[in-house]
Amino acid sequence: MTDTNPATTYTDGGVNTNDSTQRTLESMAAERYSRRQAMFRGAGATTMAFMGTGLLAACGDDDDNAPGYGGVTVSVGDNAATSTGRVVTLTGSASGTLGTTAPSWNQTGGPAVALTGTGNTVSFIAPAVSTVTDLVFTYTAVSAYGESASGTTTIRVSPAVLGFSAVAHSLADVVVVPEGYSVTVMTRLGDPLAAGVAAYKNDGTDTDYDKRIGDHHDALSWFGLSASGGVDAANSTRGLLVQNHENITQKYLHAAAPSTGARNEAEVIKEMNCHGVSVTEYNDAGGRKWSYKQDSTFNRRITPFTEMSFHGPAAGSAMLRTQYSPDGTKGRGTINNCANGMTGWNTYLTCEENYAGYFRRDASDDALRTTRELMSLRRNGVTSRSGSYSWSSAATTNTAITRWNATISSATATSADDYRYEMNQMGWVVEIDPYNPASTPRKRTALGRFGHEGAFVRIAADQKVGFYMGDDSGGEYLYKFVSNATWAAADANAADRLAIGDKYMDNGTLYVARFDADGTGQWLPLVFGQVPPRPASGTNYPEPYVFADQADICVNTRFAADAVGATPMDRPEWTTGNPMTGEIYLTLTNNSGRTPATTNAANPRAYQNNPGTGSRNNPNGHIVRIRETGDNTDAKTFAWDIYMFGVDSTDYPSNPNVNVSGLTPANDFSSPDGAFFSRSSNVGGQVNPLLWIETDDGAMTDRTNCMLLAALPGHVGDGGAVTIDNGGVTQNSIVGAKATAANLRRFLVGPVDCEITGIDTTPDGRTMFVGIQHPGDSGTIAAPGGHWPYTQDGSTPAETTRPRSALVAITKNDGGVIGL
Repeated sequence: MTDTNPATTYTDGGVNTNDSTQRTLESMAAERYSRRQAMFRGAGATTMAFMGTGLLAACGDDDDNAPGYGGVTVSVGDNAATSTGRVVTLTGSASGTLGTTAPSWNQTGGPAVALTGTGNTVSFIAPAVSTVTDLVFTYTAVSAYGESASGTTTIRVSPAVLGFSAVAHSLADVVVVPEGYSVTVMTRLGDPLAAGVAAYKNDGTDTDYDKRIGDHHDALSWFGLSASGGVDAANSTRGLLVQNHENITQKYLHAAAPSTGARNEAEVIKEMNCHGVSVTEYNDAGGRKWSYKQDSTFNRRITPFTEMSFHGPAAGSAMLRTQYSPDGTKGRGTINNCANGMTGWNTYLTCEENYAGYFRRDASDDALRTTRELMSLRRNGVTSRSGSYSWSSAATTNTAITRWNATISSATATSADDYRYEMNQMGWVVEIDPYNPASTPRKRTALGRFGHEGAFVRIAADQKVGFYMGDDSGGEYLYKFVSNATWAAADANAADRLAIGDKYMDNGTLYVARFDADGTGQWLPLVFGQVPPRPASGTNYPEPYVFADQADICVNTRFAADAVGATPMDRPEWTTGNPMTGEIYLTLTNNSGRTPATTNAANPRAYQNNPGTGSRNNPNGHIVRIRETGDNTDAKTFAWDIYMFGVDSTDYPSNPNVNVSGLTPANDFSSPDGAFFSRSSNVGGQVNPLLWIETDDGAMTDRTNCMLLAALPGHVGDGGAVTIDNGGVTQNSIVGAKATAANLRRFLVGPVDCEITGIDTTPDGRTMFVGIQHPGDSGTIAAPGGHWPYTQDGSTPAETTRPRSALVAITKNDGGVIGL
């Protein structure tokens, strides 16, 4: 999501501080072990466990270690404790006359873990556990005469805790992470993606953006790549990083100020190519030392020029027909790619969000449109007389550029003569096969057309596939699409991945959510014959909108959601799902249009951002979560609550009507945007998965730059009912358990002016990738607002150094799982 920025003429529509009351690890261990069985070294043992790597082992029993003639003696140290996700190192030693067989460690009790290393020293990642669990390891050495000696050590593993100290607020022009973590800047705007493409000069003279990393890094996903170039979903050392490029910071792309009036065609092509999606091969040289492969055959840019095909109910509809595609089955490109989804069959979903603002409609167009068309254009926001960046004003016959003018060319022309319906070709979920650079992306019309923020895909055995989607605009809705087909596990390994997409994404039911005041909700089907006409309302919608068919519902999904009585939400952004419970989380970033009179149970606050100043609205946003009835994707009902409310806790330290979740300066945030649960392929996503929350804030940026937080959330229903007083107007709601230092902490703060957006990890959870979007965009070419990423290493760049959107890799110095 990118907010309004007049300057670009673009409009979007260390130490553990766990304060929990759980018993200490030492007290639990003292009850379980005798002095002879274990020695816990007080704070020292606990600190080693909490901080990650330590020399963790236990004294062997004397009789077990008694040497025979020519035997050996082993020593293995002390027992110790740790928690899920920490690196544990076991060290043993042997003395005497050793045989040819090297000493070794083996696990002899508890949940199995993978031991790394050989001989005297091995290590492992503490597994995910729901209760305190003991792991037993045996160190054995064999003498030259065949006699053996062994010793054991017990490692007590506790459930996951947040394993870092909260990062403080920051206004610095760097990415700040906790002590014990490192940041590596990876692919940046303009980095070359093909052999022979020159290094980026960053002075506005660069071209060939169809072969370079795009701008405004946004949602991203990691796809593991095998040594032979095929799918290896578990690979954490080689993979394809697929990332959206939502928008541009126009002024930094050109040598001088962008052309005005009739735009320069070369400038327009450059700007267009900086949008879209990139596919980039990444490799770990060992120890999480990352680089990208410039000349990989998998590297690819998907831009507004890339051919697309339409699938689902609206494919071939008259409402998608253009001069380029008279039959309405294909189109060119994708635009304003914001959040995303990752399917169970190894494809990527990119979502077209604020597409509407790119289109121009001249004043003459109104008279040539039907009332139905005008209502649709207004409801979907296609009302600009110039279009974002005025691309269509370029003096060119290139229809890939002129198509941004959606004006009907004449009273006698047909849709085959112009681009009157080009805007209907945007606003979709687009499926991409990252493993096949020659494949044509497919726009999945059954999932509806609106300001798509994301499309989280939930797959459960013996269930239909569910897709959860937000429409990022004030007063819009949460949607769900459910496939007709039940998930077949074999499809996860299919060779024709886009054909599997046809199976699960072209036929099914589209729903929109209604949130009821009692903490329940209903999924309302958007099916032709079941959706009534959308009633007339005001001068913009002077007559009822009667749907002609399912294609019409897919194209005009907002109208259909209006018609069935869906709940207007505070800018529905990303969706993500808890991989253990199936609960769905929806970020609601903020809503300047929310008032006390228009609050509802799921959007219950309207307050002043600065106490005592300004109007009441929802400047800091909140996060809603739902749990499907029966935990089934095909459920028609659900339970819901508000997981967390954003707030500036300095302004509102204790006001229960605003700081509803009890945030403090260690975990407060504003405008939640990106959301991601750690992958279930690593311990961060198991038992009690980590939730990561990214922000895109304008309300709290006087105090801190945008941020990334880590949470250990509970479950729907772990809180209760509240009544919020919005200045004399009360609103009842259902909220989750309050935030504490144990369950929510700030993990990262970004550089000046940025939005933190885009997040994924390698399957092992030991590298995290995060997008830093539009840093330093508040300044001018001569004096940019910031200079990141050139400041990340502590350098002081020249005052004219232009900032660049970029992706960062975050690793834990001890090699452990991120966040734990």
